[in-house]
Amino acid sequence: MMANCIRHASRSAATITVLSTANGSESVLLSSPPSLLLSLSSWLAARVTRAGRCCSLSESSSSLPPLPPVPNIPAAVTEALATMGIELEPGDAERLRAYLEALRDANTRFNVTAIVEPEAMWVRHIQDSLTLVPFLASAEAKAVIDIGSGGGLPGIPLAIVMPEVQFTLLEATGKKAAFIKETIAALGISNARILNDRAETAGQDHHDHRAKYDAVVARAVGKLNVLAELTVPFAREAGSIFLIKGDKAAEEVEEAKPALYKLHTHVVDLHKTATGTVVVLEKTRATPRNYPRLPGEPKRRPLG
Repeated sequence: MMANCIRHASRSAATITVLSTANGSESVLLSSPPSLLLSLSSWLAARVTRAGRCCSLSESSSSLPPLPPVPNIPAAVTEALATMGIELEPGDAERLRAYLEALRDANTRFNVTAIVEPEAMWVRHIQDSLTLVPFLASAEAKAVIDIGSGGGLPGIPLAIVMPEVQFTLLEATGKKAAFIKETIAALGISNARILNDRAETAGQDHHDHRAKYDAVVARAVGKLNVLAELTVPFAREAGSIFLIKGDKAAEEVEEAKPALYKLHTHVVDLHKTATGTVVVLEKTRATPRNYPRLPGEPKRRPLG
Protein backbone atom coordinates (compact mmCIF):
# COMPACT_ATOMS: atom_id res chain seq x y z
CA MET A 1 0.00 0.00 0.00
CA MET A 2 2.82 2.38 0.80
CA ALA A 3 4.78 4.26 -1.87
CA ASN A 4 8.56 4.13 -1.52
CA CYS A 5 9.24 7.81 -2.17
CA ILE A 6 6.90 10.67 -2.93
CA ARG A 7 8.22 14.05 -4.06
CA HIS A 8 6.12 17.11 -4.67
CA ALA A 9 6.98 20.13 -6.76
CA SER A 10 7.76 23.29 -4.86
CA ARG A 11 4.84 25.71 -4.85
CA SER A 12 5.40 29.26 -3.72
CA ALA A 13 3.10 30.90 -1.22
CA ALA A 14 0.93 33.91 -2.00
CA THR A 15 0.71 37.49 -0.81
CA ILE A 16 -2.81 38.88 -0.52
CA THR A 17 -3.77 42.30 -1.90
CA VAL A 18 -7.37 43.45 -1.41
CA LEU A 19 -8.55 46.06 -3.90
CA SER A 20 -11.69 48.00 -2.96
CA THR A 21 -13.80 49.69 -5.63
CA ALA A 22 -16.13 52.64 -5.37
CA ASN A 23 -19.19 50.43 -5.05
CA GLY A 24 -17.66 48.54 -2.11
CA SER A 25 -16.75 45.33 -3.92
CA GLU A 26 -13.36 43.71 -3.42
CA SER A 27 -10.92 41.78 -5.56
CA VAL A 28 -8.13 39.57 -4.26
CA LEU A 29 -4.76 39.46 -6.00
CA LEU A 30 -2.22 36.72 -5.28
CA SER A 31 1.47 37.26 -5.91
CA SER A 32 4.86 36.14 -4.61
CA PRO A 33 5.19 37.22 -0.96
CA PRO A 34 7.88 38.12 1.53
CA SER A 35 5.56 37.91 4.55
CA LEU A 36 2.78 35.40 4.08
CA LEU A 37 2.69 34.29 7.70
CA LEU A 38 1.82 37.68 9.22
CA SER A 39 -0.56 38.75 6.48
CA LEU A 40 -2.67 35.61 6.18
CA SER A 41 -4.09 35.31 9.68
CA SER A 42 -4.84 39.03 9.99
CA TRP A 43 -6.51 39.08 6.56
CA LEU A 44 -8.69 36.10 7.43
CA ALA A 45 -9.50 37.56 10.84
CA ALA A 46 -10.92 40.63 9.14
CA ARG A 47 -12.97 38.68 6.62
CA VAL A 48 -14.44 35.66 8.44
CA THR A 49 -17.09 36.66 10.99
CA ARG A 50 -18.84 34.59 13.62
CA ALA A 51 -21.73 34.07 11.20
CA GLY A 52 -19.36 32.74 8.54
CA ARG A 53 -19.82 35.77 6.26
CA CYS A 54 -17.17 38.03 4.74
CA CYS A 55 -16.79 41.54 6.05
CA SER A 56 -14.56 44.55 5.46
CA LEU A 57 -11.39 45.22 7.40
CA SER A 58 -13.12 47.91 9.46
CA GLU A 59 -15.82 45.45 10.53
CA SER A 60 -13.45 43.04 12.28
CA SER A 61 -14.53 42.53 15.90
CA SER A 62 -11.25 41.04 17.08
CA SER A 63 -9.44 43.25 19.60
CA LEU A 64 -7.06 40.59 20.93
CA PRO A 65 -3.31 41.05 20.47
CA PRO A 66 -1.83 39.01 17.61
CA LEU A 67 -0.72 35.49 18.44
CA PRO A 68 3.00 34.70 18.20
CA PRO A 69 4.09 33.06 14.94
CA VAL A 70 3.87 29.30 14.60
CA PRO A 71 7.46 27.99 14.48
CA ASN A 72 8.98 26.15 11.55
CA ILE A 73 8.08 22.52 11.02
CA PRO A 74 9.69 20.48 13.84
CA ALA A 75 12.49 18.13 12.87
CA ALA A 76 10.58 15.22 14.39
CA VAL A 77 7.63 15.85 12.06
CA THR A 78 9.93 16.11 9.03
CA GLU A 79 11.51 12.80 10.02
CA ALA A 80 8.11 11.16 10.55
CA LEU A 81 7.00 12.26 7.09
CA ALA A 82 10.25 10.98 5.58
CA THR A 83 9.57 7.51 7.01
CA MET A 84 6.33 7.56 4.99
CA GLY A 85 8.20 8.54 1.83
CA ILE A 86 7.02 12.15 1.94
CA GLU A 87 9.54 14.91 1.20
CA LEU A 88 8.28 18.47 1.61
CA GLU A 89 9.66 21.29 -0.47
CA PRO A 90 10.41 24.54 1.45
CA GLY A 91 7.45 26.30 -0.15
CA ASP A 92 5.06 23.59 1.01
CA ALA A 93 6.35 23.73 4.59
CA GLU A 94 5.86 27.50 4.63
CA ARG A 95 2.28 27.25 3.42
CA LEU A 96 1.51 24.54 5.96
CA ARG A 97 2.81 26.85 8.67
CA ALA A 98 0.69 29.72 7.36
CA TYR A 99 -2.34 27.44 7.39
CA LEU A 100 -1.73 26.52 11.04
CA GLU A 101 -1.53 30.20 11.94
CA ALA A 102 -4.81 30.92 10.17
CA LEU A 103 -6.45 27.94 11.87
CA ARG A 104 -5.26 29.00 15.31
CA ASP A 105 -6.36 32.58 14.68
CA ALA A 106 -9.82 31.48 13.53
CA ASN A 107 -10.15 29.44 16.71
CA THR A 108 -10.13 32.67 18.75
CA ARG A 109 -13.43 33.62 17.06
CA PHE A 110 -15.24 30.28 16.78
CA ASN A 111 -14.56 26.70 17.78
CA VAL A 112 -12.67 24.99 14.99
CA THR A 113 -10.01 22.96 16.83
CA ALA A 114 -9.20 21.89 20.37
CA ILE A 115 -5.49 21.65 19.54
CA VAL A 116 -3.79 25.06 19.46
CA GLU A 117 -0.32 24.44 20.91
CA PRO A 118 2.03 24.87 17.91
CA GLU A 119 4.06 21.67 18.21
CA ALA A 120 0.91 19.62 18.82
CA MET A 121 -0.70 21.26 15.78
CA TRP A 122 2.20 20.17 13.60
CA VAL A 123 1.74 16.57 14.78
CA ARG A 124 -2.04 16.23 15.13
CA HIS A 125 -3.06 18.43 12.19
CA ILE A 126 -0.24 18.19 9.65
CA GLN A 127 1.53 14.88 10.27
CA ASP A 128 -1.79 13.14 10.99
CA SER A 129 -3.40 14.47 7.79
CA LEU A 130 -0.40 13.67 5.60
CA THR A 131 -0.41 10.01 6.65
CA LEU A 132 -2.97 9.67 3.84
CA VAL A 133 -0.54 10.81 1.11
CA PRO A 134 0.97 7.35 0.44
CA PHE A 135 -2.50 5.77 0.34
CA LEU A 136 -3.85 8.31 -2.15
CA ALA A 137 -0.70 7.97 -4.26
CA SER A 138 -0.94 4.17 -4.31
CA ALA A 139 -4.62 4.40 -5.28
CA GLU A 140 -3.66 6.80 -8.10
CA ALA A 141 -6.52 9.02 -6.98
CA LYS A 142 -7.08 12.14 -9.08
CA ALA A 143 -10.37 13.33 -7.56
CA VAL A 144 -10.75 13.21 -3.76
CA ILE A 145 -13.45 14.46 -1.40
CA ASP A 146 -12.87 15.25 2.29
CA ILE A 147 -16.08 14.62 4.27
CA GLY A 148 -16.71 16.79 7.34
CA SER A 149 -13.60 18.87 6.75
CA GLY A 150 -14.15 21.20 9.73
CA GLY A 151 -11.31 23.69 9.56
CA GLY A 152 -9.87 22.03 6.44
CA LEU A 153 -8.47 18.78 7.80
CA PRO A 154 -7.17 16.66 6.25
CA GLY A 155 -8.07 18.33 2.94
CA ILE A 156 -5.98 21.52 3.01
CA PRO A 157 -2.65 19.91 4.02
CA LEU A 158 -3.22 17.18 1.43
CA ALA A 159 -4.00 19.72 -1.30
CA ILE A 160 -0.85 21.69 -0.49
CA VAL A 161 1.50 18.72 -0.92
CA MET A 162 -0.44 16.92 -3.70
CA PRO A 163 -1.02 19.64 -6.33
CA GLU A 164 -1.73 17.02 -9.01
CA VAL A 165 -4.90 15.87 -7.19
CA GLN A 166 -8.23 17.74 -7.20
CA PHE A 167 -9.76 18.04 -3.72
CA THR A 168 -13.33 18.88 -2.70
CA LEU A 169 -13.77 19.78 0.97
CA LEU A 170 -17.31 19.18 2.23
CA GLU A 171 -18.32 21.07 5.38
CA ALA A 172 -21.88 21.71 6.60
CA THR A 173 -21.20 24.55 9.08
CA GLY A 174 -21.29 27.92 7.33
CA LYS A 175 -18.58 29.71 9.31
CA LYS A 176 -16.16 26.80 8.92
CA ALA A 177 -16.91 26.57 5.21
CA ALA A 178 -16.28 30.32 4.90
CA PHE A 179 -12.92 29.92 6.66
CA ILE A 180 -11.94 27.09 4.30
CA LYS A 181 -12.93 29.12 1.25
CA GLU A 182 -10.96 32.19 2.36
CA THR A 183 -7.92 30.10 3.30
CA ILE A 184 -7.86 28.28 -0.02
CA ALA A 185 -7.92 31.64 -1.80
CA ALA A 186 -5.33 33.24 0.48
CA LEU A 187 -2.86 30.38 0.10
CA GLY A 188 -3.40 30.16 -3.64
CA ILE A 189 -4.49 26.52 -3.54
CA SER A 190 -5.88 26.06 -7.04
CA ASN A 191 -6.59 22.33 -6.69
CA ALA A 192 -9.13 22.60 -3.85
CA ARG A 193 -12.71 23.83 -3.54
CA ILE A 194 -15.30 24.04 -0.77
CA LEU A 195 -18.74 22.38 -0.80
CA ASN A 196 -20.95 23.85 1.94
CA ASP A 197 -23.47 21.04 2.41
CA ARG A 198 -24.36 18.05 4.57
CA ALA A 199 -23.03 14.65 3.59
CA GLU A 200 -26.54 13.19 3.85
CA THR A 201 -27.70 15.70 1.22
CA ALA A 202 -24.70 15.82 -1.12
CA GLY A 203 -24.49 12.01 -1.18
CA GLN A 204 -28.06 11.47 -2.39
CA ASP A 205 -28.73 9.51 -5.57
CA HIS A 206 -29.67 12.61 -7.60
CA HIS A 207 -26.69 14.72 -6.48
CA ASP A 208 -23.74 15.51 -8.77
CA HIS A 209 -21.20 14.45 -6.14
CA ARG A 210 -22.51 10.92 -5.62
CA ALA A 211 -20.18 8.15 -6.89
CA LYS A 212 -17.90 10.76 -8.46
CA TYR A 213 -14.61 10.41 -6.56
CA ASP A 214 -11.66 8.06 -6.83
CA ALA A 215 -11.14 8.32 -3.09
CA VAL A 216 -12.96 9.64 -0.03
CA VAL A 217 -11.10 10.80 3.09
CA ALA A 218 -12.26 11.82 6.54
CA ARG A 219 -10.82 12.51 9.95
CA ALA A 220 -13.75 12.20 12.29
CA VAL A 221 -14.63 11.15 15.84
CA GLY A 222 -17.89 9.45 14.81
CA LYS A 223 -18.14 5.68 14.89
CA LEU A 224 -17.32 3.77 11.73
CA ASN A 225 -20.88 2.47 11.21
CA VAL A 226 -22.02 6.11 11.05
CA LEU A 227 -19.04 7.44 9.13
CA ALA A 228 -19.31 4.73 6.48
CA GLU A 229 -22.85 5.77 5.53
CA LEU A 230 -21.68 9.38 5.18
CA THR A 231 -18.59 8.62 3.07
CA VAL A 232 -19.13 5.52 0.92
CA PRO A 233 -21.82 7.03 -1.37
CA PHE A 234 -19.28 9.56 -2.72
CA ALA A 235 -16.83 6.91 -3.96
CA ARG A 236 -17.06 5.47 -7.45
CA GLU A 237 -17.34 1.70 -7.83
CA ALA A 238 -13.98 0.14 -6.91
CA GLY A 239 -13.07 3.46 -5.28
CA SER A 240 -11.30 3.74 -1.93
CA ILE A 241 -12.27 5.26 1.40
CA PHE A 242 -9.45 6.27 3.77
CA LEU A 243 -10.54 7.12 7.32
CA ILE A 244 -8.23 8.45 10.03
CA LYS A 245 -9.33 6.81 13.27
CA GLY A 246 -7.96 6.24 16.76
CA ASP A 247 -6.59 3.24 18.59
CA LYS A 248 -10.00 1.51 18.83
CA ALA A 249 -10.43 1.24 15.07
CA ALA A 250 -10.40 -2.58 15.12
CA GLU A 251 -13.34 -2.63 17.55
CA GLU A 252 -15.24 -0.17 15.38
CA VAL A 253 -14.62 -2.28 12.27
CA GLU A 254 -16.10 -5.33 13.97
CA GLU A 255 -19.17 -3.35 15.03
CA ALA A 256 -19.54 -1.82 11.55
CA LYS A 257 -19.45 -5.06 9.53
CA PRO A 258 -23.26 -5.20 9.04
CA ALA A 259 -23.27 -1.55 7.90
CA LEU A 260 -20.38 -2.12 5.50
CA TYR A 261 -22.20 -5.12 4.01
CA LYS A 262 -25.33 -3.03 3.41
CA LEU A 263 -23.22 -0.33 1.76
CA HIS A 264 -21.44 -2.85 -0.53
CA THR A 265 -18.07 -2.06 1.02
CA HIS A 266 -15.39 -4.15 2.68
CA VAL A 267 -12.30 -3.54 4.83
CA VAL A 268 -9.00 -3.78 2.97
CA ASP A 269 -6.56 -2.80 5.71
CA LEU A 270 -6.11 -1.36 9.18
CA HIS A 271 -2.80 0.50 9.11
CA LYS A 272 -1.29 1.68 12.39
CA THR A 273 0.40 5.08 12.29
CA ALA A 274 2.29 7.18 14.82
CA THR A 275 -0.89 9.14 15.56
CA GLY A 276 -3.66 6.56 15.14
CA THR A 277 -5.03 4.12 12.57
CA VAL A 278 -5.94 4.49 8.90
CA VAL A 279 -8.96 2.36 8.01
CA VAL A 280 -8.92 1.43 4.31
CA LEU A 281 -12.24 0.49 2.70
CA GLU A 282 -13.07 -0.49 -0.88
CA LYS A 283 -16.44 0.03 -2.53
CA THR A 284 -17.34 -3.13 -4.44
CA ARG A 285 -20.70 -2.14 -5.97
CA ALA A 286 -22.94 0.90 -6.31
CA THR A 287 -24.37 2.18 -3.04
CA PRO A 288 -28.08 1.28 -2.63
CA ARG A 289 -30.26 4.26 -3.53
CA ASN A 290 -31.74 4.52 -0.01
CA TYR A 291 -28.35 5.50 1.45
CA PRO A 292 -27.43 7.89 2.87
CA ARG A 293 -30.62 8.41 4.85
CA LEU A 294 -32.08 11.80 5.72
CA PRO A 295 -29.95 14.35 7.62
CA GLY A 296 -29.39 13.23 11.19
CA GLU A 297 -30.66 9.68 10.70
CA PRO A 298 -27.26 7.97 10.37
CA LYS A 299 -26.21 9.31 13.77
CA ARG A 300 -29.58 8.75 15.47
CA ARG A 301 -30.00 5.21 14.14
CA PRO A 302 -26.63 3.78 13.04
CA LEU A 303 -26.75 0.97 10.52
CA GLY A 304 -26.45 -2.44 12.09
